[in-house]
Amino acid sequence: MDDRAIIGITMGDPASIGPEISVKALSKEDIYSRCRPVIIGDAKVMRNAVRLVGMEDKININEIKSVKDAKFQAGTIDVYDMNLIDTDELELGKISVMGGEAAFQYVKKVIELAMNREVDATVTNALNKEAINLAGHHYSGHTEIYAKFTNTERYTMMLAYENLRVVHVSTHVSLREACDRVKKQRVLDVIRMANNACKSLGISKPSIGVAGLNPHCGENGLFGTEEIEEIIPAIKEAISEGIYVTGPIPPDTVFSKARGGWYDIVVAMYHDQGHIPLKVLGFQYDSESNEWKAVEGVNLTLGLPIIRTSVDHGTAFDHAGKGDANELSLMNAIDYAIIMTKDKKREDTI
Repeated sequence: MDDRAIIGITMGDPASIGPEISVKALSKEDIYSRCRPVIIGDAKVMRNAVRLVGMEDKININEIKSVKDAKFQAGTIDVYDMNLIDTDELELGKISVMGGEAAFQYVKKVIELAMNREVDATVTNALNKEAINLAGHHYSGHTEIYAKFTNTERYTMMLAYENLRVVHVSTHVSLREACDRVKKQRVLDVIRMANNACKSLGISKPSIGVAGLNPHCGENGLFGTEEIEEIIPAIKEAISEGIYVTGPIPPDTVFSKARGGWYDIVVAMYHDQGHIPLKVLGFQYDSESNEWKAVEGVNLTLGLPIIRTSVDHGTAFDHAGKGDANELSLMNAIDYAIIMTKDKKREDTI
């Protein structure tokens, strides 16, 4: 019996770097010793990506219509072919209705496969929000699509790079609305999801740091009262449940403390509060070569009935077609998916 997890990986927007980094990631033989990956996308686009990265002599594309037809062998990339793209009309690096529609359908299909237990986990390459909205699908990102098609009401985004992990009380909303969303119940829900996520990664007793919303955590109400009225009551209730959580901690120091090992995960109050410190670490630009030396990190959606991890970067249309895109974030996402499937299998056997 093959105990390697089947990982469904969306191709991302076909005009993006998604196809290219998928080829690069799945060209590594050790991936196949640890999991059984299958790309959900378009076989024609993937064949073009093989050419763009110069791997025609190394990689074959196996076009399939069912996961059970996949070979799962190094040197062959299995592509669940959706056949949604006219490659004669596709312009790499350009936003299009065709690309947005395809990217959306790839995500919808991989969710369906996971819900039907045909794949054990899902990994997503980047899509373009403008493109999917032009195609008539009005979502602010992957997280909201997953929530819709899994009928999930309580969920949150988690970012991870090395030992820094961050979850968010709110994500894709205006800063003004983000402040309004800092409510006791939501903060408590996110603390609980953070605790469960760390346990799924093998941390038996997670230490959670909760960031404040306001400078200096409001200075006892001088700069805002959200800490007093919403965040502290949530922390107290979480502690009463046996969760090891500390806070609120000033947002300008909590991430350095987490990086130093004080906390296994940080609860951030809004999108940029959590994203900026993680990307400062994971995204490394080389000014001498004018290139990104590393684009690392992984994005996970917590609270879903299925596993979803993702690259922690966008479509990078400016690099599409050049063959120089960095696959490290996709590799990180696949690694996290493998770890989480092992935990899920343990739970299923209890």
